[in-house]
Amino acid sequence: MEVILREDVPSLGKAGQIVKVKPGYARNFLFPKNLAYEATEGNKKRIAAEQAAQAGKRAAERGVAEAFAAQLGAVTVIITAKAGDEGKLFGSIGGHDIAEALAKMGHAVDKRRIDLEHPIKVVGEYTVPLKLHGEVTARIRVTVQPA
Repeated sequence: MEVILREDVPSLGKAGQIVKVKPGYARNFLFPKNLAYEATEGNKKRIAAEQAAQAGKRAAERGVAEAFAAQLGAVTVIITAKAGDEGKLFGSIGGHDIAEALAKMGHAVDKRRIDLEHPIKVVGEYTVPLKLHGEVTARIRVTVQPA
């Protein structure tokens, strides 16, 4: 039986693909969970229309993310924290602290979008990537100063 996938299904295919599956798998798993449609001409047209709408939505989201990335490219975040004589921080600066500092500057960014490999533990200047969209990454400068 041929079906058109509405969503990505692991080990089966991506959304919009036409795949062959056993009738029981389609009837008992894919159809009840709205993961697929039967591959008829009407459903092929419906999936094509859904994909066109989703492509337009993704393009609009990417445009917004690129504009926000350009805006964030000129931002320098200054964070003050208690530090020892050698510049080592008492504690560390993580994604939450950077998101909080950006929010104070008027840029709302979710802390999960901040892509720090390791927390910042030393005073200095850092370039921190922010994943705003699947294909758009902004880079901000973070300056950590001793308090």
